[in-house]
Amino acid sequence: MSNSNPVSAKFIVAGGFGVGKTTLVGSVSEIDPLRTEASMTAASVGVDDTSKVQTKTTTTVAMDFGRITIENDLVLYLFGTPGQDRFGFMWDDLVNGALGAVVLVDSRRLEDSFFAVDYFESKNMPFVVALNTFNGAVSHSTEQVSAALQLRPEVQVLHCDARDRQSVKAVLLGLFDVILRRMMLEAQTA
Repeated sequence: MSNSNPVSAKFIVAGGFGVGKTTLVGSVSEIDPLRTEASMTAASVGVDDTSKVQTKTTTTVAMDFGRITIENDLVLYLFGTPGQDRFGFMWDDLVNGALGAVVLVDSRRLEDSFFAVDYFESKNMPFVVALNTFNGAVSHSTEQVSAALQLRPEVQVLHCDARDRQSVKAVLLGLFDVILRRMMLEAQTA
């Protein structure tokens, strides 16, 4: 494949409020990521649960956007969704044209992940669950997270440190693997 005509792919990074989506996109993007962050105000009190993310002062109000080039012939565009329910109306537009998704999870707040898992299952979109480490530890194993989220057996749960470029790349490669396996299965049954 020629360097002048790379193939592009779109991935979504989704999950609940404060799970690290903006951090994940920023840690792997080769460009300065586009962030639509706004300061959290008194209006979010009682709406956004900041008890597990007490140092959080901003929130994504539209999307995050980053880019990573893989092997000079594949460009991956990452779109991070906003995490609050009140911005959920934007998800359909962000997901349009995407090949797959990463559902980023904070194991201390698994209930915040149900919406994203249900959303991608309803769209029949390939996805992986990335179990983000906070302070170097996770509260639950990948097996426990899979059971708690009632994931289908083919949905992988991977450990991830959203701050670490190599860790994020491993998750994205895991998602590529899921997408390729699904495409091969669909081609065999066609």
